[in-house]
Amino acid sequence: MSDDWVSLFSGGKDSSWALYRALESGRDVTRLVTVHPGDDSYMYHVPATNLASLAAESIGIDLLEITPDDLGAEAATDASAQGDAELEPLEAALRELAADGLTGVTAGAVESEFQTSRIEAMCDRLGVDLYAPLWQRDPVTLAEEMLDAGFEIRIVQVAAAGLDESWLGRRLDADALAELVDLNDTYGVHPLGEGGEFETLVTDAPHMARPIELEWERVWEGSRGHLRITDARLG
Repeated sequence: MSDDWVSLFSGGKDSSWALYRALESGRDVTRLVTVHPGDDSYMYHVPATNLASLAAESIGIDLLEITPDDLGAEAATDASAQGDAELEPLEAALRELAADGLTGVTAGAVESEFQTSRIEAMCDRLGVDLYAPLWQRDPVTLAEEMLDAGFEIRIVQVAAAGLDESWLGRRLDADALAELVDLNDTYGVHPLGEGGEFETLVTDAPHMARPIELEWERVWEGSRGHLRITDARLG
C-alpha cells in the first residue's frame, strides 16, 4: 500500500514545521495544499500565502493552490457556521485526491480547537489519517525546536498589544522569543502567535533547497500592521 500524504501549507512556521516533522518521520508527502482565503478567514492563515509557491519550489514538492470565492469572514456573525463553510473548498479538493488513494493530511494546529476539530472531522469523512505534531505542545518548546532545527522565520504581520511596528520584518530568533515570553506575562501575547497576535513566513529551513529572499515595506495602521512584499525570489 502506498504512503501518500498531503500537507496543509501556508508558508508560515506552524504548517512548515508540521511538514518538516512529517518528512523527518518518513511520511511520503507528495503534495502541499494552500488555500488563499482573501483578506480575512476563521480557518486559514491569511498573509503572504502567495509566497507558498516559492516555498514549494524550494522544498521540491508539488503545490495545489485553492482560491475560493470571497469567504465572507469579515461579515460573518456565526463563527461555527463560517468555519464549516470555509472548510468546504478544501474538503472538495482533498476528496478528489482521496479518490486516487490518500493516506493522510498534515496540519500545523497548536491550540485552536476551532480549527483542529474541523480538520479532524474532515479527515474522518475522507477516511484518511491526520498528523498534527504541534497539537497541545508547549509553545516555547516548539519555538525552540524550530530555531534549533535551523528554521529562519520572519514576522510578516502583527496585531496585539505590545507588538509595535518594529516587529514587522523581524526574525523570530532566541532574543525575539525571550521578548515574546515577557509579552505573554504582561499582555497575554501567545509565544507562537496562536491567537493571531502575529503571523510568520519561513524563509529558510533544512528541507528547503534555496532560501526565500524578500524586499518589503512596512504598513502600519495604528495598532496593527503587515509587510507589503515588494519582491520575493529564491536565493
